[in-house]
Amino acid sequence: MGSGEKIIKIAVLASGRGSNFEVLVKYFSQHQSIRVGLLICNKGGAGVIELAKKYDIPSLLITDWTSEGGKEILHALEARKIDYLILAGFLKKIPVRLIENFPRRIINLHPALLPKFGGKGMYGDNVHMAVIKAGEKESGITIHFVDEHYDTGDIIFQARCPVDDSDTVESLAGKIHSLEHHHFPAVIESVILSQNPG
Repeated sequence: MGSGEKIIKIAVLASGRGSNFEVLVKYFSQHQSIRVGLLICNKGGAGVIELAKKYDIPSLLITDWTSEGGKEILHALEARKIDYLILAGFLKKIPVRLIENFPRRIINLHPALLPKFGGKGMYGDNVHMAVIKAGEKESGITIHFVDEHYDTGDIIFQARCPVDDSDTVESLAGKIHSLEHHHFPAVIESVILSQNPG
């Protein structure tokens, strides 16, 4: 790429082990115009923080996700020239201040087919347990823009997988992780490039 072309920097927000964070870092490490520039985590000791060190990605531990805390987060993002926020297993509600400053530039990954099995408390194994308990024959992932409510933003992409009678929470989680790792980076890339042509 030419020296005058802008690198688009994404911050990944994660709360857990960080498998999707790692997939994103690897995917974009050789990309011409998109890079993971920052990890934001809300839990000290989360495995994702060690992954950020491994890949030499700067990280921020932020525990205040109130409206007031959003102001500090915004300053940190501006200082690092972050263009997009990517939620990958992130368990805090995003302050309205951030949503207003990153319109259609905050993207979340949800481990079910929204609008089913969304909302407060619907994350990780809680989702898979609810899907199995409801007798669903399929589940999947939803990638969507973030608005001021849990899991209600415009849907960008969905991928599906069968739920078999023999599935457990663990086996269904494995299917969902496979979908996430396969689709999430490419969908993010597609959104960013479509919003930043040329």
